[in-house]
Amino acid sequence: MSGIAEVARLAGVSKSTASRALTGTGYVSESTRLRVIEAADSLRYVASTSAVSLATGRTQNIGVLMPYVTRWFFAEVLEGIQDALLARDLDLTLYDARHGTEGRHRIFEQFLARKRFDGLVAVGLEPGDDELERLVALNRPMVSVVGAGDGTSVIEIDDDDAARRATDHLIALGHRHIAFVGGTADGHWAQVDRRRWAGYRGSMSDAGLSAETLHVPSDVSLPGGYAAAVDLLGDARTRPTAVVATCDEVAIGTMIAARRLGIRVPTDLSVVGIDDHEYAEMFGLTTLEQVPREQGATAVDLLLRHIDDPELPPSVVRLHARLIMRTSTAPPSGTGSATFLDSPMGDTGMPA
Repeated sequence: MSGIAEVARLAGVSKSTASRALTGTGYVSESTRLRVIEAADSLRYVASTSAVSLATGRTQNIGVLMPYVTRWFFAEVLEGIQDALLARDLDLTLYDARHGTEGRHRIFEQFLARKRFDGLVAVGLEPGDDELERLVALNRPMVSVVGAGDGTSVIEIDDDDAARRATDHLIALGHRHIAFVGGTADGHWAQVDRRRWAGYRGSMSDAGLSAETLHVPSDVSLPGGYAAAVDLLGDARTRPTAVVATCDEVAIGTMIAARRLGIRVPTDLSVVGIDDHEYAEMFGLTTLEQVPREQGATAVDLLLRHIDDPELPPSVVRLHARLIMRTSTAPPSGTGSATFLDSPMGDTGMPA
């Protein structure tokens, strides 16, 4: 394998000049830099991370900390982060910090303290008080995708607005008995759920339907939505005509429960989710699209700005979710047509 000496010899420069040209440290004329890069390419030479770190004082590595790696939202965010880092020739170290595990404890106690990264992206973390103290003590730039920012920059969708528009959509169709199926107060997505629950309540209040508000707690998962919906929909006398789910997984679980109970979607029950999960189109789910890959890429862009400028103040980037209407929503059975308060963008189809 060729080394920096061979690259320097082929380019006709010193080893130090070749190193500066490849690492971007110190002055090198443009013509010399291009000559060195051409020589390195012809020899298939890649500067080692250690060499670049010595020259720049940076690890060229970004840490990513998340409580799940296999669930849809987190996997999508991770792909967005990785694509953005690969485009910049930066490495990624992933920490799978699942709640309540010994692994999470060791990550916060030992691995993060080694500081083998220039900055950190925390995805849906919602750390405990002691964990938050350790993150602050790292003295490294950090950007959160969802979760608690606590003085750091945050990338998220406007959860309140998304839930409001989901509820407004159902109200515009003529629904009055609308339930919110979401997480519990101490769940892993507690902050997100609270904001979405608040958006739903606000929309119901604005429509004069405060007395009809109903929160059905559930785990934020497809099985959680299914279990909650079985209880909610089991009694025809108290059954709502529509459901706003805190996320698409809960919404899909609700739809499966309804169909197993013989309840037709959307004829007897309309369902709206938030996410645009990869299964949403297959189930014909009306939803608010939040594009997690875009959130991951945006987090990298913002984090690199913080790394380049340590004095850059924290900011909140709040993305606007897009309503996608499919076939899981319709006017209540026995009613006429309704006016839509929000319209989809792109080829999404209308409710059946």
